Amino acid sequence: MPVLTRLIPSPVVVDIRPGALDDLASVLADERISQSGRLAIAVSGGSGARLRERLAPSLPGATWYEVGGGTLDDAVRLAGDIQGGRYDAVVGLGGGKIIDCAKFASARVGLPLVAVATNLAHDGLCSPVATLDNDAGRGSYGVPNPIAVVIDLNVIREAPVRFVRSGIGDVISNISAVADWELSHRVNGEKIDGLAAAMARQAGEAVLRHPGGVGDDGFLQVLAEALVLTGIAMSVSGDSRPSSGACHEINHAFDLLYPKRAAAHGEQCGLGAAFAMYLRGAHEESAATAEVLRRHGLPVLPEEIGFTVDEFVRAVEFAPETRPGRFTILEHLDLKTDQIKDVYADYVKAIGS
Repeated sequence: MPVLTRLIPSPVVVDIRPGALDDLASVLADERISQSGRLAIAVSGGSGARLRERLAPSLPGATWYEVGGGTLDDAVRLAGDIQGGRYDAVVGLGGGKIIDCAKFASARVGLPLVAVATNLAHDGLCSPVATLDNDAGRGSYGVPNPIAVVIDLNVIREAPVRFVRSGIGDVISNISAVADWELSHRVNGEKIDGLAAAMARQAGEAVLRHPGGVGDDGFLQVLAEALVLTGIAMSVSGDSRPSSGACHEINHAFDLLYPKRAAAHGEQCGLGAAFAMYLRGAHEESAATAEVLRRHGLPVLPEEIGFTVDEFVRAVEFAPETRPGRFTILEHLDLKTDQIKDVYADYVKAIGS
C-alpha cells in the first residue's frame, strides 16, 4: 500500500500560555517524556537559578546543571556531565544559549529534549539546529526537535523587552526568506517544500499583521506560536531554508564583520528582510514591513543599530559569502558596492524617516 502521508517531526506537547510553568511537572510526567521523574535540567546562573528555586520542590527527581554560556565547549561539557546519569530526558530552561546547549547535549547522549523558553528572542527554541560559538566563530549543528515546548507568557513578560522585539524581527523575516526560496526555484529549479514554506510564511504573516504590541498577551501568544511553527517548518524541510534567506545572510555578515558591535539577531534579520524585499522590487511590502518593525521599536536603518551606511553596504556585499550554495536575491543581482549604495539611497527614500 502506498504511503499517502508523511511523518512530521514535531513536539508531542506545546504549552504556551500565562502560568504554563505552574504545570511543568505534569508535562514532564507524561510517560512519553519521563516515567521515572529522573531529569537533567540545564539552567543559566541568572534567571535559570531563580526559576530553579521556584520549580525544584515539584521536581524531586531532577538533577540541575548550571551552564556557563553558549559555546560548543559548554555543550560538550554538559553532555559529559549528563552521560551515565540514567535520565529519561534533558530539560533546557532559559534563553536561546541554554536551550541550544541542552539541544546539543541531549542529542549527543541520545535523550529527548524539553525546551522551556524564558524569552522569545529567535526561532531556535523549537528548531532542529543548535547554534553554538566555537573556535572558528559560530557553528550550526543538526539536532532532533524538542519533544516538548513550554512557554510561560508571564515569564516572557519579565524578560527585557528587547528579546521580544528580536523575536518579532526574526519571524517576520520568514516572509523574505520564503520569497528567496521561490526565486531560487524559478531561476535554478531548487525544490521547494510547500508545507514548510506555507508554515514559515504564515507564521511571519501572523506576526506582521497582528495589531497588538509587545505588552499584550494576545500578541505574545501569536509570536510564540509563530516561532514554534517556524522551527517545525525547518524540520519539515530538513534545513533552515524556510526562515533563512538574504535577511539572514546580511545578519551573518554583521556578526562576522563586526563581531563586537553586532546587534540582536532579530534586529539585524528584520532590517535585512526589509532591505531584501526592496531589492527584489517588492517596494510596497518593504515599506509595510518597515512600518511594522518601527511600530514594535525595531530598526529599519543601519544607523539605528550603530552602523554607518558604508558599513551596511559592506555587509550586504559580503553577505553571500556567509552561506555558500544558498541562492537569494543577493546572489541573483550580484550588486557591486556603488550599486548597493544607490539602491540603499532609494530604499531610505521609499520607507521614509
